[in-house]
This record gives sequence, C-alpha cells and structure tokens, in this order.
Amino acid sequence: MSQRALFLVNLGSPASTEVADVRRYLNQFLMDPYVLDLPWPVRRLLVSLILIRRPAESAQAYQSIWWPDGSPLVVLSRQLEEAMRAYWPQGPVSLAMRYGEPSIERSLCELAQQGIEEVVYVPLYPQFADSTTTTAIKEAERVIAKHQLKLRLMSVPPFYEDEDYLQALAASAQEHLAQPHDHVLLSFHGLPERHLQKIDPTGNHCLKSADCCERASPEVLATCYRAQCMRTAKGFARHAGLDDGRWSVAFQSRLGRAKWIEPYTEEQLDALAKKGVKKLLVMCPAFVADCIETLEEIGDRGNEQFVAAGGESRTLIPCLNSHPEWCSALCKICERVPVQVC
Repeated sequence: MSQRALFLVNLGSPASTEVADVRRYLNQFLMDPYVLDLPWPVRRLLVSLILIRRPAESAQAYQSIWWPDGSPLVVLSRQLEEAMRAYWPQGPVSLAMRYGEPSIERSLCELAQQGIEEVVYVPLYPQFADSTTTTAIKEAERVIAKHQLKLRLMSVPPFYEDEDYLQALAASAQEHLAQPHDHVLLSFHGLPERHLQKIDPTGNHCLKSADCCERASPEVLATCYRAQCMRTAKGFARHAGLDDGRWSVAFQSRLGRAKWIEPYTEEQLDALAKKGVKKLLVMCPAFVADCIETLEEIGDRGNEQFVAAGGESRTLIPCLNSHPEWCSALCKICERVPVQVC
C-alpha cells in the first residue's frame, strides 16, 4: 500500500522585502482570476495601475514585520510542516504556497518523484472562498495535468465548524482570554460582496437580508464565506465560554472601491473605543498562521487606530501557527478524508 502524503498549502509571501520581489508577488496574486474576477484585459490594466505604487507601500509594511528567517507566514508554515511530521505517520509532509515559493508545482512534482500516489491536500483556509480554496485546488489540478503526475488528490474541505478546530482555537487563545479584557473582536479577512453573490446557488439569498447568514441553508452554507465565518465565530465563543455582547465579528483587508462584506474592522475599532471598550482582544480566525494581515494590519496599525480612538490597549491573539492542539486537530481533520479505492 502506497504512502499518503500530507500536503499543506497556504497563500504565500514575497521572497524578500525588496520592491521588485513584492511587485512580482503582487502581480502573481492579483492576476489570479479567482482573486480579481474581471476579464483578463480589464484585470491586466487594473493590476498594472496598482503595481505603480502599491509594491513600494507594501514593501514598507513587510519590512516592519519581517523576521530574520524571512516572511513570518512562510516561517510559521514551515514550523507547522515540521510539527505535523510527528502527527502524520502515513507518509511525508510537504508544504507549498499558492503564490511565491515553495510553489505547488515544484512540491507536487517532488512528491511524485518520491513515488507517492495519494496526496491529502490541505488548503489551510478554515472558511471556503474561490479566492483561497478554489484557486489552490485548481492550481494543483493544473500541475497534475500538465506533468501527467500519477497522483490521486484528496482535498480536505473547509473546516470552519469542525469541533476539533474550534477547540484548538479556544485553547490557543486561553492565555489571553484569562487576562482582564472588555471585549473580543474576531476579525476575518474580507471579500467583495460580488464574490458571495455570484456563487450563491439560489441566486437570491446572500446579502438579501440582515440575517441571511443565520438563515443559510446547507446548500448556501457550503460556499458562503461570510456565513461560514459567522459559524466559526459562534463556535469559538461557545468553546471559549464568551458571553453574548462580549464579542463581535468584523472583516478586514479591503482593496479597491468595490463593496466588501461588512462590518469593516477599521470602523469597528473606532466604534468599540467610542462605546467605552478600553482593553480589547483581537483574534483573526480566517488565518491559521500569522502574516502581514495580522501582524502589520491588525497588530501595528490596528493598535494605533484603537488607541487614537480612545482605547487603552489592543492585544492581538496569535494565530494557531504550530500550537500542539492545532496540530492534533489538523491531523484528525485530515484523517477523516476517505482513502481512495482504485
């Protein structure tokens, strides 16, 4: 019986904080049609305009959080890869990034060269979105077809309300939750509203009412990012023992002028401070590893904004990274993927 490789996939990072490397990364990322869902000529024009100034601005942001060993996202993902080897006896554990290095193409080809036939493919995104989950799967399928690899790909579905995952989230936050605080803000990565509406299987549910996420049918929930985020938030609050009114949800990282899903994190930081919240905890459950969106956007700029609005302290709860309970939960989630019978 052949070994089953565990293949972890995260978003990616520039190779360095040099403007040229950041531009190369942003071009690859933004030209993905699952990220900017516009016709190629329009997408190419828009991305070219973005790449005039954005790389230098982003390079400064990366410089502020870059570690001696490299990009925090890549370093932490490598640590998870290494930690998972102690939990996954079925075969090798490999890591790739959708954009940048190590690439999905190179890593899958290396597994095939080792004689691996079955790959448990893990997009490290708890909630489903075309711009994360779908593009990661499509890239793997492209690589397998291009190189005619004899690999059977078994993708792990989104685990947004998996009990082991939720318990790991709560366990990873426990030390911070035990400290005095007034409120917990769960900040998820945002998406343009059109991303939700275009894959709404009913064509008439997403964002049609204030409580659409609470009323989502199983059919809608399967692909509704916002509804899945809400399920994660409620599950985390339940496992962490948070009372209603002591936690809330927001969405960060907007780009461009399109309408994104609400409420916006930057607006909530101001609103919470004005309501009298002094000690705020912020957690980012859409990310399993700390990155520029958590460390710089929330950790640095978010703290400055909250204090300027009247708050006293804003503490960022680290992502799951390679927390032992997360490693254990991830192993259980992956083991539930059925073995393919030929």
